[in-house]
Amino acid sequence: MLMAKLPELVIRKTRITVPIIQGGMGIGLSSYTLAGAVAAEGGMGVLSSAALDRIVSERHGRKMKHREAAAQDVMDAKNLSNGGAIGMNIMVAVINTYEDSVLGSMDGGVDAIISGAGLPMALPEIVKLHPRADEVALIPIVSSGRAAEIIFKRWSRSGRLPDALVVEGPLAGGHIAWREKEQAADPVNKLENLLKEVIEVCKKWNLNIPVIAAGGVYTHEDILHYIDLGCGGVQMGTRFLATNESGANSEYKQLLVECQETDIELADKPGSPCGMLFRVLKQSPFYQDALNFARTPKCDKGYLLNKGACSAKDENDKAFCICNGLLASIKLAPNEKNLYTVGQTAYRINKILSVKDLMDELRNAI
Repeated sequence: MLMAKLPELVIRKTRITVPIIQGGMGIGLSSYTLAGAVAAEGGMGVLSSAALDRIVSERHGRKMKHREAAAQDVMDAKNLSNGGAIGMNIMVAVINTYEDSVLGSMDGGVDAIISGAGLPMALPEIVKLHPRADEVALIPIVSSGRAAEIIFKRWSRSGRLPDALVVEGPLAGGHIAWREKEQAADPVNKLENLLKEVIEVCKKWNLNIPVIAAGGVYTHEDILHYIDLGCGGVQMGTRFLATNESGANSEYKQLLVECQETDIELADKPGSPCGMLFRVLKQSPFYQDALNFARTPKCDKGYLLNKGACSAKDENDKAFCICNGLLASIKLAPNEKNLYTVGQTAYRINKILSVKDLMDELRNAI
């Protein structure tokens, strides 16, 4: 039986015909080829700003600073998008390049800026610096009603409130909002509960904006479930990681197909330098070295910082170097081993699809 048709999603001035936002996955996993393909199929394709100076400079064969690289990445994705929507995911934790990432994305014609891994308090003021300020949708990522309330209060002083909110639950890949495994596993933090909290905060503020469900969304039926709960759409990362167009290397994609549920782990001790839980495949060679303290402490990239410093620079008992491991998985750190991040639903993947086939499955499941 044909399932219900998915509604379109409108965020500020951007109309998305399929209410699916492809999650921004760094470093380089949300490639311009992936984002462009998703946008061409009616979803919102999303890039990741992390390490774009290295990634885009390598692709174009010339040295670019971060602002120029962000602009170029958006333009490259736009060229493949058939006029579809392109967003940029910019982590608050990547503090040294945050402003350049925002402004560069806007230079390149980005439709939306999605920002999490911390509360994006400075985002509306940075956006005001750009002539396209009124055109670009601003979408914070939150994991509680309290976080949404804090953002609304702070942003209201800037005269600009969010155009949508992504509510990310504990099943998401990469960095998640919680710092302790017990918190992430607590039933109170199930995505459905978090969505209810955030929707209530939006009502309290009389703010009629789309709320986007993220973390563990896998099927057409899942999308309908969250729309029934009052969401405007969903964000999906891991499913798009397992496509021909993603930036993941062949070994990474093969592990996605082969992995079991027990192979997926929340790294904490050692964990990410930014202090958040970080979901990985246990088989990642870089992660195995981290567990065995086999890698000499080193931070020579400096993208992911906590209070201006990287705790993996001088010691390896509490944190491991995220940047080098992820760069290795896209062949930009040749002397490092690969680090593979996934969402909790990765064990359900049994084949690598084209973006077109995946989007057909998600919007027209039978």
